Amino acid sequence: MTATSTAAGSVAWLDALRRRCATDVHAFVTERVREHFTGRAADTPAVGALPEFVTGGKFLRPMFAYTGWRCGGPEDAAALRAAASLELLHCFALAQDDVMDGSARRRGRPSLHVRFARWHEEQDLSGSAARFGESAAVLAGDLFLVWSEQLLHGSGLDADALARGRPAYDLLRSELAVGQLGDLVNDARTLPSWADVLDVVRRKSGNYTVRRPLEFGAALAGCPEDVVTALGTYGGLLGEAFQFRDDLLGVFGDPAVTGKPAGDDLRERKASSVVVLARDLADRRQRAELGDLLALDEIDDDAVDRWRDLITATGARDQLEKFVDERVRHALEAIDPVPLPRQAAGALTVLANRCTERVR
Repeated sequence: MTATSTAAGSVAWLDALRRRCATDVHAFVTERVREHFTGRAADTPAVGALPEFVTGGKFLRPMFAYTGWRCGGPEDAAALRAAASLELLHCFALAQDDVMDGSARRRGRPSLHVRFARWHEEQDLSGSAARFGESAAVLAGDLFLVWSEQLLHGSGLDADALARGRPAYDLLRSELAVGQLGDLVNDARTLPSWADVLDVVRRKSGNYTVRRPLEFGAALAGCPEDVVTALGTYGGLLGEAFQFRDDLLGVFGDPAVTGKPAGDDLRERKASSVVVLARDLADRRQRAELGDLLALDEIDDDAVDRWRDLITATGARDQLEKFVDERVRHALEAIDPVPLPRQAAGALTVLANRCTERVR
């Protein structure tokens, strides 16, 4: 079997996993909505918005988790449902993250808090529509968090497997919240240090997106320690690369790809890796211009363009691209010595490229 055919097989397998996860998660949420909202608040946007919100994602976390399972376990529908529970955890994070960031769009659609706020206005209800929308989105996130655990424990895996996976599952959730808090602190001051940015990258996104899902799936399957260790190293490095790519997209990405307005991270003054790296690489004149941009009351389109040009001129964009490439290479080197099933090894290679690919 050639390398090309192996890669094609891994791509097909992962795409099939994504479709199955998407079907399972949508069906599960639709059933929960019927169960909890029928006869109560059926005319609120929740009935349509919650099932719709779980569609359109990349399902990276479930795919990493199930690939971790396949490093030691056979194909198993119950294990796939357990892995799919991480997508609902991700939906919880997205719903609340959009409130914290004030993001108006998610996956090319209005964010949940925007959708609820518009409904409040249309119904001519009393009080602040914005406040209602934010509160409703937070509660929707809470539902996704509860449903994530419900899907996991109702997946069909036996009690021993679930007990093995519990520590990784709890650590994943705790690190996500701690990382989110760190992100808020970073964005609330002028600009944090590179070390502080890396700490948040690892907790909020790197571990949460790649490392912990892999370790979770491997723990469910009862993989040996050397496999779990190698997956952890791979996951830590690739998770950083993933967030660096996401930060680059937040500044330079195409809205048709990102589902958000161009330069959204700059408008929100996010202390992302590319912004902080630009500060560190800037000369005196560039640093003064960066300070002027940060001090603006409003970041309009012209300011976004100026900021992008400044970041590029400092060399931060090219440097971060190098960081991405280096981490992907070292991640793949970390799993190379470990005897993994061919399907899992191929999937890890495809996922490494898929979640860090350049999008122009």
